[in-house]
Amino acid sequence: MSQKLKVGILGATGMVGQRFISLLENHPWFEVTTLAASARSAGKTYEEVVGSRWKMDSPMPDRVKKLVVMNVNEVEKVADSVDFVFSAVDMSKDEIKAIEDAYAKTETPVVSNNSAHRWTPDVPMVVPEINPEHFQVIESQKKRLGTKRGFVAVKPNCSIQSYAPVLTAWKEFEPKEVVATTYQAISGAGKNFADWPEMVGNIIPYIGGEEEKSEQEPLRIWGKVIDGKIVKADEPVITTQCIRVPVLNGHTAAVFVKFNKKPTKEELIDRLVNFKGLPQELELPNAPKQFIQYLEDDNRPQVNVDVDFEHGMGVSVGRLREDSVYDFKFVGLSHNTVRGAAGGALLCAELLKAQGYITKK
Repeated sequence: MSQKLKVGILGATGMVGQRFISLLENHPWFEVTTLAASARSAGKTYEEVVGSRWKMDSPMPDRVKKLVVMNVNEVEKVADSVDFVFSAVDMSKDEIKAIEDAYAKTETPVVSNNSAHRWTPDVPMVVPEINPEHFQVIESQKKRLGTKRGFVAVKPNCSIQSYAPVLTAWKEFEPKEVVATTYQAISGAGKNFADWPEMVGNIIPYIGGEEEKSEQEPLRIWGKVIDGKIVKADEPVITTQCIRVPVLNGHTAAVFVKFNKKPTKEELIDRLVNFKGLPQELELPNAPKQFIQYLEDDNRPQVNVDVDFEHGMGVSVGRLREDSVYDFKFVGLSHNTVRGAAGGALLCAELLKAQGYITKK
């Protein structure tokens, strides 16, 4: 066995689980050794379970095809085989909280794509370029769980990735009011067009729970750590609409911003293209070299052209211009299952490993 950390994927058969597998192929630090899913999938090889339901563009990696899927509810058995796990389980929120805590209590770090723990006060919800300091609450969480190395860390919702980094880059100008409409791809619901034919040529103006997440989760990311808990920020005030559109991958946002301190367009673009964070400083394996790109063409960003910028880990921004009601408006684009889901969680895990939170058992 190599010196790479042994990784388990909980919920390995779903779309995000598949994305984890795809992104982890040939990873320099991590090696997928364990796949876990529901009891009905347990005992079969991954290829037998997923087969024609493999939804990634790249082929299923050979090394996972013959891995026998384990029962995700057999926590001790799964935990014994890995150094840490990624969680993408499809359960109720209470069930997800319970099972992620159970894995953490086996001294197995959990890096979760799920929303269940995003508002647990001592669970860090992190975009590594924005708020890596929130990982410090892990020490308080360990005391609550009674663990030495086990904990839960989460990444935020996919819908905010195309505008929260942009607003962070503009923090010095103090954004105070934000109106955002997101146009969200169907893979965000874990589906493709074969699964969801009624989405072809269609728009659905409602995604359950998404607007609340889109308005509140950025405030938690911009919050402060006080007494071992994360306290959300008060500003900016954010209001959103979230719309499902007939696109496979890529969430686009149309955003209006009002500032306390009035910037120029040139200053805003400068802050975007020069915005870097700890992942770039540490040169983490999946850190985009250019986190945010600005596109001058009026017809960009486009999903077909720009969604895979920096292998899906970057954010594309265009159409920045002054507004007659707000100060400025822009269009942002991010890859919802890479930066917005599995890739964002993977970058969190890389930073946690680099900072010594995730180690070999």
